[in-house]
Amino acid sequence: QVQLVESGGGSVQTGGSLRLSCTVSGGIFNGNCIGWFRLGPRNWREYVAGIDGDGARSHGDSVRGRFTVSKDKSKNILYLEMTSLRPDDSGTYYCVAGGRYCSKRPGDFNHWGQGTQVTVSS
Repeated sequence: QVQLVESGGGSVQTGGSLRLSCTVSGGIFNGNCIGWFRLGPRNWREYVAGIDGDGARSHGDSVRGRFTVSKDKSKNILYLEMTSLRPDDSGTYYCVAGGRYCSKRPGDFNHWGQGTQVTVSS
């Protein structure tokens, strides 16, 4: 059974940093896209970043250059390092897993964690 458990959310001020973690179990850490979506104040799910089954990383347009996705294969943990945080980065961040390649479409991911809240104040 696939399980995705996020941690590391919290409250920071503009310009601050946070690191999110996602512990993955169920045999899909390698060979599948593991990534992050977020649900913001506008109530739409936005692709943030991911690592596909070939090891290629991708980042959404709004976070590129500020956020970095990585993974620790020995621990089956996916990370999201977030720097230069802004108020519009606030929202619930979900760890997701899907097919081999990453996609910006939420419907392409059939495994979702419970989410972790990030709040950035001005």
